Amino acid sequence: MTEDDFKPMTDGDIAPTPADATAEPEPPLKDAAPVEDKGQEPGAPTTVANARQQVKDGAGQVSQQAGDKAMMFAQQGKDRAVGALEQLSKLIEDAAGQVDEKLGGGNGHYVRTAAESVQGFADQLRDRKVDDLIGDARAVIRKSPGAAIGAAAAVGFVVARLVSAGLDQRDA
Repeated sequence: MTEDDFKPMTDGDIAPTPADATAEPEPPLKDAAPVEDKGQEPGAPTTVANARQQVKDGAGQVSQQAGDKAMMFAQQGKDRAVGALEQLSKLIEDAAGQVDEKLGGGNGHYVRTAAESVQGFADQLRDRKVDDLIGDARAVIRKSPGAAIGAAAAVGFVVARLVSAGLDQRDA
């Protein structure tokens, strides 16, 4: 604003007419209106559309990072499951010897077969990719969602019991 804006009106000045007072307001800013972007050089204009694209790109990067972390955790879980199955197989194999001693020579064969089955499952799990396992899980859930919910509830119950037992032992 200048000093002229604050001068009192004189008779020679033209007062605004009612037509000027009802003049159409300026149209609102559109998507192409330039705005200052802090990520660019000072004075470099960008548009709201560009800002939206930058937000979308940032969200895409965050989504990609979350997906990568989820895959990493899934791979770690798979590796732990394989290790647990291998240990279970060894325990069952060790138990086969005790079954032979207590019940006779033929009965240990069944226990060894069970140990081989568990080891075979561990080998199959180790050889599969996480993406394939997720795809298989989705297919099973689509085929029988009721069974999937039941299995999830059973696993949740077992995990809760294990955690509870671990906390009880820690308190004792």
